[in-house]
Amino acid sequence: MHSHDRRSFLKQAATLAGAFSVNSLFQQAHATEFAAAVARIAHLSPEIAAQDEDYWSVIQRAYSVNPNLINLNNGGVSPAPIVVQQAVERYNQLSNEGPSYYMWRILDQGREPLREKLAQLAGTKPDEIAINRNSTEALNTIIYGLDLKAGDEVIGTKQDYPNMIQAYRQRAQRDGIVYKQISFDFPIEDDEQIVRAYEQAITPRTKLIHVTHMINWVGQTMPVAKVADMAHAHNIEVLADGAHSFGLMDFKVTDVRCDYFGTSLHKFLSAPIGTGMMWVRQDKIEKLWPLTCNSTPHSADIRKFETLGTRSFPLEQGIGEAINFHEGIGSKRKEERIRYLKNYWATRVQETKKVKLHTSLNAKYSCAICGVSIDGMTPADLENALFNQYKIHTVGIVWENISCVRVTPHVYTTIPDLDKLVHAINTLAA
Repeated sequence: MHSHDRRSFLKQAATLAGAFSVNSLFQQAHATEFAAAVARIAHLSPEIAAQDEDYWSVIQRAYSVNPNLINLNNGGVSPAPIVVQQAVERYNQLSNEGPSYYMWRILDQGREPLREKLAQLAGTKPDEIAINRNSTEALNTIIYGLDLKAGDEVIGTKQDYPNMIQAYRQRAQRDGIVYKQISFDFPIEDDEQIVRAYEQAITPRTKLIHVTHMINWVGQTMPVAKVADMAHAHNIEVLADGAHSFGLMDFKVTDVRCDYFGTSLHKFLSAPIGTGMMWVRQDKIEKLWPLTCNSTPHSADIRKFETLGTRSFPLEQGIGEAINFHEGIGSKRKEERIRYLKNYWATRVQETKKVKLHTSLNAKYSCAICGVSIDGMTPADLENALFNQYKIHTVGIVWENISCVRVTPHVYTTIPDLDKLVHAINTLAA
């Protein structure tokens, strides 16, 4: 074998070893360092470990974020760690050496191990997990796939994500379903108030309740399991939008007791941008139509939802390294760190005159996302001032009864960055 051929062969062999092998990029780059860092804080509770800056500095160094920009809009999309970026580049280079061979005959074989790993993370069966591109695709697959008929009712809220709201409205226009929206004034720290609001909207025609696990605008955590129990008592199915909860909160999909669940993996899991996951309870798969064509649309095989044609296999395989990175930190430890970061800045501005928080600081009702406003400033005014004067990137929210700026840190966010945010808010409110 010529030296060039040998190098090419070895490179391909290493690549094909995959994210879940002993040769994964995470193992090569971080396993030893992460293990040593974890060993030093292993005796600490996740809540106390969340405050150990030496430990979190190890995690922060694994990202390649721009030091000249303080990105506090991780609720939109999160950056991937360096190893995840490298995995995508590696798989992309391999694909382009012979796309139809390496993509369809080699990388395509990596979907099943990835499905198993995602199922393990989600606490579900592998045959209930479909891999796609984002929450919109996952949830639209379910919304359009349910066999709803004219007059059937769906209950959602005005605070749900717009792409879901529009999907139900299109079904109403096309199929004659009835889409009803209730409204909440967040923050709310009362599960029963929320459950009762859904229950009061139920009629004999209600077939589905749509619940956003974590409200994207202000981060309110909704009691999905309690809503699901109530709905099931009325023989009503539940679809949960987990775009902002999966990869952030330490939970299993089965814990929320819904029938359908969709999420984006490029938010708090820090998977490659443009990756998502759909979960369908096994006994519901057969009746659900695929969003795109499939030769056996009423198959009970979850893979019928993955008939997407040519797509990015490198992005899919990069998810594996994101899972390795996530598990290297630990789900509960990660959740508590990000909540600590949210509370760190929020508690330092909540008593400032003219400043209002739009999110509960109770751990049961929020984690990463927090809304903030300053009297006399529109959300756009505050967002622009934070960026133009302090290079802090956030997002202004004006939606229904919500008007604030959304602030969302992640594991790579540093305390000095949040100190700058606190200084900026207090100065702008003065």
